[in-house]
Amino acid sequence: MADSSKTEQATPRRRQRARQQGQVTRSRELTGSLSLVAVAAVLSLVGRQVGPHWTDFFRNTLDSASTDTIEPNGPLLFWTSVEVFRWMVPILMTGLVVSLASGVAQGGFVFAAEAMAPKFERFSPANKLQQMFSPAALSNVLKSLLPFAAIVWVGVACMRSHWGEILGSAFIDGRAFANLVSAMLVEVCWKSSLILLLWSGVDYALLRLKSEGDLKMSRQEIREEVKDTDGNPANKARIRKMQRAARRKQMIKAAATATVVVTNPTHYAVALRYETDMAAPIVVAKGLDLLAAKIKEIARENDIPVMENKPLAQALYKGVEVGDTIPAALYHAVAEILVLVYKAQAEVKQREAQRRAYANPSAAKPPAPKPPTPNPQGEVRPL
Repeated sequence: MADSSKTEQATPRRRQRARQQGQVTRSRELTGSLSLVAVAAVLSLVGRQVGPHWTDFFRNTLDSASTDTIEPNGPLLFWTSVEVFRWMVPILMTGLVVSLASGVAQGGFVFAAEAMAPKFERFSPANKLQQMFSPAALSNVLKSLLPFAAIVWVGVACMRSHWGEILGSAFIDGRAFANLVSAMLVEVCWKSSLILLLWSGVDYALLRLKSEGDLKMSRQEIREEVKDTDGNPANKARIRKMQRAARRKQMIKAAATATVVVTNPTHYAVALRYETDMAAPIVVAKGLDLLAAKIKEIARENDIPVMENKPLAQALYKGVEVGDTIPAALYHAVAEILVLVYKAQAEVKQREAQRRAYANPSAAKPPAPKPPTPNPQGEVRPL
């Protein structure tokens, strides 16, 4: 009886583990019925040629046996065996190939080392007795008896439909009798194979349903599997938190190297850095709310200009990752910001130079030239 707590569909890992253990849905009835269909198809193609041919062959063989001595290794038995194999091998090989193809189509190629490993419980008499009288064993017996009963019923029905021809076969020649037997054999094979094919299809569907039910998992099993494959969720959350903290620390450190900080002004803050040897400005830090406030604080501590441009700040925050250059669509807007920054920096430098000049006027005037001094010969030489 299925566990009521196992209500979830099997995960891919659960299916893979079951496959490694050899738990593959295969119906022996479906394989056998498909093989029988293939044999019936071959017999319907060559049956009318095989019957008369074997009739003539065995007549000649019996005529030779009545006149010659039959030896175990003699040519008579040898050529008889060759003739039998000549016609039987293709039919048997067809059934074998279809059987293998059917097995592969149902479950693919599976090499289950775990299923092949010896286990002591397999040799336990108690386990064997329990398996013999289990519901699964009884269902297998019924599944074996039903096809057998169907074949017997088809054979009896075929004989009853040809009963008149069978009774009259005593008055026909061997070739006609061989044709009759071949036709009846092909008819029995076709009808039996179609009935078995229908039954095996139902059996395969039932096996698939049972297999899916056996593979179902409880929610606790799914949680345990997720923990095994992806790690403990608590540990993963802690690692993600540490990674976010490391990225934030790195961004705050990089914000001190920015050329300008573009703000929303309250929610967004994006730090840009641009040097003359760069192809385009890059985003060195960006943040929202508390992180944005921290970036603006770092900018004030390092005398980095903070420019308010709401559309540009939002576009940079949403469209550019940290460490990437700005897209071409934002070149013009960022260039306007940088022009204002450079202009403001130039004005600051100019005011600083003027302030220093007013504070020290003597340092701003060039030194006066010294008067010329005469040499011993009375000539005047400029310095």
